[in-house]
Amino acid sequence: MGGSLWRHGDFMKLWAAESISQLGTQVTFLALPLTAILILDASAFQLGVLSALETLPFLLVGLPAGVWVDRMRRRPILITGDLGRAIVLFSIPLTYWLGGTSMGLLYAAAFATGLFTVFFDVAYQSYLPSLVDRDRLTEGNAKLEISRSAAQLAGPGLAGMLVQLLTAPAAILADAVSYLGSAAFVGGIRRSEPPVEPPGEEGHPRMRTEIAEGLRYVLKHPLLRPIAACTSISNLFGSMMFAILVLFAVRHLELAPGAIGLALAIGNVGTLLGAFLAGRAARAFGLGWTIIGSAAMFGVGAALIALATPSTGFAMIVASGIVAGMSNPLYNVNQVSLRQAITPDRMQGRMHATMRFVVWGTLPVGGLIGGALGSAIGLRPTIWISAIGSFIAVLPPLLSPVRRLREIPAADARGQGSIQPGS
Repeated sequence: MGGSLWRHGDFMKLWAAESISQLGTQVTFLALPLTAILILDASAFQLGVLSALETLPFLLVGLPAGVWVDRMRRRPILITGDLGRAIVLFSIPLTYWLGGTSMGLLYAAAFATGLFTVFFDVAYQSYLPSLVDRDRLTEGNAKLEISRSAAQLAGPGLAGMLVQLLTAPAAILADAVSYLGSAAFVGGIRRSEPPVEPPGEEGHPRMRTEIAEGLRYVLKHPLLRPIAACTSISNLFGSMMFAILVLFAVRHLELAPGAIGLALAIGNVGTLLGAFLAGRAARAFGLGWTIIGSAAMFGVGAALIALATPSTGFAMIVASGIVAGMSNPLYNVNQVSLRQAITPDRMQGRMHATMRFVVWGTLPVGGLIGGALGSAIGLRPTIWISAIGSFIAVLPPLLSPVRRLREIPAADARGQGSIQPGS
């Protein structure tokens, strides 16, 4: 199917669905920890546990999720993921209005939401290559990243306003409603998916066998392995900071919820800019160096937060958001498009699940470490450790064939990708 994706009706529905749910997700990104801080007076360690539980399902069921996604049609999985998250999040404002809010409930909601997100994310990244042509993957991922960027621009400000004018649980209700809207748009997609590969005469291979195949494919791939290492290291140290960022802003930078939301919203202009520049940067500097350079920007953003004081806190959060925000789409659009293009369709689910297991599996670990270190040595020293550690993430792609990529290579029969020399 040629032509611009603007005229691709089914892609536009997927784009609309993602845009709506991303806006709600950004509201909860701020509203959930504020619920814990302002209503339940949570400690740094409790916030670390909360952050860890939201991503723990990627470590626990990420690999089996890839096998299930490869055995099933992906659109129903997306709809189920949206509806499940809507129900879970609705429980938070409901129990608050009934007088039953507790950290235990927030922990359970964070874990359940993460569980539905595992299946949604693996299915979502595996679904796009069956919806658009290979030569439109970068455009599709860029448009989806623009939605995420726009949501990051508007979401925190909306969340801060809702929390300040109403309550943090009321802001979470907006996210629950957004998932219902997302499910409606995904349900409207009409393009048929490629048929699921039927089982052999003896049925599907054992799940352990298929999981092992996915692990081998990623960990032995000369391009996927360094990407996985880079992202997992970056996520480990980044999650250490994000677990305590809101607490740091409230108690050390002395910012009100509305100010925190506004600072995050302004800073996310960088994310929107990065999404628009992702394809252009890869064409100008080469795919490999764009991935490497954007990874190096993660640590700069964390260092700016570590340098913040009450008098400079608002400006530093904005500056950090611009730098780190720009790096995220530059990195994600290009490395995800690379992964999708060089992987055979029958391996898409397991490849994405394995990548998610490896790169998101460090998030709960980082969240727990961040919460524990924040309680033990203080919030600012913990953020400095996060900043310094983030720079290590550059090394795997820098020392690998990724460095030599000028553009997305053509996949060979094994899905390995032929590496084209850079200039």
